[in-house]
Amino acid sequence: MTPQKQTHVSKEKLALVKELVNLMNAKNTVMIASIKGLPAAQFQQIKKSLRGKVEVRVVKKRMLIRALENTDKETLKKLKSHAKEDIAILISDMDAFELSKKLSENKNPVKAKTGQEAPEDVEIEAGPTDLPAGPAVSELGSLGLVVKITDGKIEILEPRVVVKKGKIINEEAASVMGKLGILPFSVGFIPDVAYDSKDNIIFEELKIDSKETVDEMKNIFAKAKGFAVSLNWICKNTIRILLSKAASHERALNGLIGEEKVEEKPAEESPAEEKPVESAKEEPTEENIPQESKSEEEKNA
Repeated sequence: MTPQKQTHVSKEKLALVKELVNLMNAKNTVMIASIKGLPAAQFQQIKKSLRGKVEVRVVKKRMLIRALENTDKETLKKLKSHAKEDIAILISDMDAFELSKKLSENKNPVKAKTGQEAPEDVEIEAGPTDLPAGPAVSELGSLGLVVKITDGKIEILEPRVVVKKGKIINEEAASVMGKLGILPFSVGFIPDVAYDSKDNIIFEELKIDSKETVDEMKNIFAKAKGFAVSLNWICKNTIRILLSKAASHERALNGLIGEEKVEEKPAEESPAEEKPVESAKEEPTEENIPQESKSEEEKNA
C-alpha cells in the first residue's frame, strides 16, 4: 500500500494564516472583494487610502479557506463558499456598508476594451470634438453618428447610444470612445460579501451607488411632503406651503364674497317722474260764471 503523501506547509504560510485568523477574530467586519482586472498602481493607491482603518490582505484561495476554518466565529466560516482567485480580504472595525461606500468612492474611470460588457448605456453626446477631419469621420459614421466639419474639427450633430447596457463592446465602439475620452468603466475593489460580527450576519448585497441613493431619497421625501400637505400636517417642511395655501384660499373666498355682494345689491331706482302740477281750480266768481249758468233770478233782476 502506497503511503499517502503529506502536504508540506511552510512556516511563513502558517504564520500568515495565524495572523489572518487573529485579525478576523478581533475585528468587526470581514469583507471579500474582487480585484480582477485591477491594475497594480490602482491597487496600491486604494490600499494607501485605507491605511489605518482597514487591513488589506491578498492571499490564495486555499490559505483563506484554512484561515476561515480556524476562526472562532461559526457564521464567518460560511464565507468559504465565496473564496476564489483574484480577491482581497478587507478586515476592519468599520461597518460593512460604510466600508463598501468608501470602496465605491475610490474607483477610477478607465477606457473600454473590446469584448467587455457595457455596464450602462454608452451615449455619445452632440457637440464639437477635438478630432480633426480625416479617417475619424468614417469611424464615427460606422456607429451611426451624424457629423459635420466645423473649422477643421469634427462636430457631432445628434446624440446617440452606441452601446446598450449588457451588450458587448466591439472594436469600432471601443476605438471611438477612446478617441473621444469616454470612460464607461471604473476599476477598484468590488465588494462581494461581508461578515458583521456585531449582528452576526453575512451581507451579500453591498454595492452602493451614492448618487442613485440620494436621488431616490429626494424622490421619497418629495412624495412624503406632498402627502403631509394634503393632510394639513404642520411641521417645518410644510408650514410655508400650508400658509401659502391658506392665503390663496383666503383670496379666492374674498373674491367670491365680493361677487355675491354685487349680485345682492338692489338696482337703483330712477328718480320718480315729476307729475305735472295741476293748476289750482279757480273759484267761481261772478265774472267767470258762464252766462248760461246764471240763474233765472239774476236774469230777471
